[in-house]
Amino acid sequence: MQLLSAALFIAVMSDGTVYAQDQKIGFIDSEVILERMPEYSGVEQRLSNLSDTWNMEISALEQELEELETEFEAREILFTEEIREQRLEEINRKRDELNRYIEEKFGPDGEYFTRQKELLEPIQRQIFDALTLVANRGQFDFVFDRSQDTRFLFVRQQWNLTEDVMLELGIELAGN
Repeated sequence: MQLLSAALFIAVMSDGTVYAQDQKIGFIDSEVILERMPEYSGVEQRLSNLSDTWNMEISALEQELEELETEFEAREILFTEEIREQRLEEINRKRDELNRYIEEKFGPDGEYFTRQKELLEPIQRQIFDALTLVANRGQFDFVFDRSQDTRFLFVRQQWNLTEDVMLELGIELAGN
């Protein structure tokens, strides 16, 4: 029985191996493509400006909070219990406001990532459409993006479709 199972396993594996050899696999490096797209540098600049503006607002809120805490620590012994509680509430409100603002702007569902997705989606769509044309024309079965945590231990450069996709997008290649 074990001999039959082993023979069946070898037969299935050899069929799978023949089939896998008939497939054509390519890869791109989307980071290289993005870096060469003029639209992308505009998106990066817009996101950087948004981020800088929000970071300045966060710094201002942090400064206000720090001033409230410093003033409280300096005068705490002079405050009545009621005033002490009011000031602590004010400090906690300011801290909550700061944390809410950071979460609203930079949290996982924050405005930064929403804007990033909104601005990058059309560019990613262009790359995908160009890749689809190149892959169909070259009759590729699979195309990987090597810039997205996909680790290749070996790649044959002849299957690198990055330049073909850039040409499809109308991006001039370096040295041309």
